[in-house]
Amino acid sequence: MINIPKGTKDVLPQDSYKWQYVESVAREVATLFNLKEIRTPTFEHTELFNRGVGETTDVVTKEMYTFKDKGDRSITLKPEGTAGVGRSYIENGLGNGALPAKMYYLIPAFRYERPQAGRLREFHQFGVEVYGASSAQTDAETILIADTLLKKLGLQIKLYINSIGCPTCRAAYNQALKDYFHPHLGALCGDCRTRFEKNPLRLLDCKEEGCKAVNKDAPKILDYLCEDCAAHFEEVKSCLALAGVDYEIDPRIVRGLDYYTRTVFEFVSTSIGAQGTVCGGGRYDGLIEQLGGKPTPAVGFAAGIERLLMVMEQSGVVIPEPIKPTVYLAGMDGDCRKKAFELATILRNHGVIAEVDLMERSLKAQFKYADKLGAKYVAVIGGNELEEGRANVKSMETGESVPVAFGEIVEYFLN
Repeated sequence: MINIPKGTKDVLPQDSYKWQYVESVAREVATLFNLKEIRTPTFEHTELFNRGVGETTDVVTKEMYTFKDKGDRSITLKPEGTAGVGRSYIENGLGNGALPAKMYYLIPAFRYERPQAGRLREFHQFGVEVYGASSAQTDAETILIADTLLKKLGLQIKLYINSIGCPTCRAAYNQALKDYFHPHLGALCGDCRTRFEKNPLRLLDCKEEGCKAVNKDAPKILDYLCEDCAAHFEEVKSCLALAGVDYEIDPRIVRGLDYYTRTVFEFVSTSIGAQGTVCGGGRYDGLIEQLGGKPTPAVGFAAGIERLLMVMEQSGVVIPEPIKPTVYLAGMDGDCRKKAFELATILRNHGVIAEVDLMERSLKAQFKYADKLGAKYVAVIGGNELEEGRANVKSMETGESVPVAFGEIVEYFLN
């Protein structure tokens, strides 16, 4: 027997309605904020992620699924959605249309990392991208989209925000970090010693306990913001207050990808037993230029579907079950089964959810199966019913039966 690859998961028929629910709420929220869906390829040229995500990030250095195709080109399964959307924005001239370009995606993504609860090697994301608007109000609206989604899904959440500045003020901060961390290099992990030289800001994102102990007294980026970045952050906070979105400032949030600038944020579940980040994002004004396009302000976020479902379950959120069949048509023999099939087709054509026996079961077994499906009614067609041109429709709830003419069966179930 061939087993499923490690770090992947089947979504079984009895569970897929949960995914459909989260996806439908995500699309509903996207429509509310006038976001249009964008679909990009599952794989891209590796260079896209090296340039877009950042060569010093764990995603690029450790986690990407990269391979050579038959044309000897380096191809990577996308580990996140933003770089691909940025590439599409440039390649398809979306900046020439009405701005801002407000988009969302629902995608599979791939990272080679240690599988754990809510984190797989193939995972799925709902993401939002807004290109062309530099205002702090855009940051606040993007955060509000995430806040609206998470609350509609029934999650108890807390928003943490920070600003990591722009290249101008970050240069001074990077030097301050180097000055602070230099005496502690021996206590840092190997990855952080590399980050110290290439990207000191990433030192704050390390999850190793030894590094976290050193990090706790590191300089705070908010003390190094330039005048423009400080004013932008104040305006973001003001807009969030106007929208009624509570937040807490966390100067340790830097996000794990190199393209972030200024506003960064994370939503964390506050339910008992469901701690953890469920959504994160921020502003990345340098990304489009970094990918070869014209300077373009941008902001967005992504939320993992698996993580959302896990936290919803832990939080006791009840997901509405799928709609059950209205009627099961049970035929007793060959001609009766054909009539049941015909009537099921007619009912479906009129929008009635109808099921019919495909296993040639006995009538008793068909009733048991209809009960398992949760059908509201069973319409029995035997020899007498076929001769008289009617079905005997039984309510599974009350047990009452009524004869319904074949020609009136659609009207019966629509009313």
